Amino acid sequence: MLNSIIENYPDETFLIADGFDQAVIGVDTHSMRLIYSVSKCIEILEEDMSTEDAIEHFDYNVSGAYVGEQTPIWCYDLYLV
Repeated sequence: MLNSIIENYPDETFLIADGFDQAVIGVDTHSMRLIYSVSKCIEILEEDMSTEDAIEHFDYNVSGAYVGEQTPIWCYDLYLV
């Protein structure tokens, strides 16, 4: 998906979250920000840590980080319990 978005918008510069390329699910064409699936991000993190640690890491280090106007959009597509 990420490569397709980059190809379709060659004049845009996207802020890409390191290690989460497979979690990209779209782009907001108004703000030109990438949209990431939170559930897919958690799955990626779970490759190296427990579910609880993955959720905590994501909440604190990933979604909690503001990196300017191009900060990605995090789509909470599954409710995590």
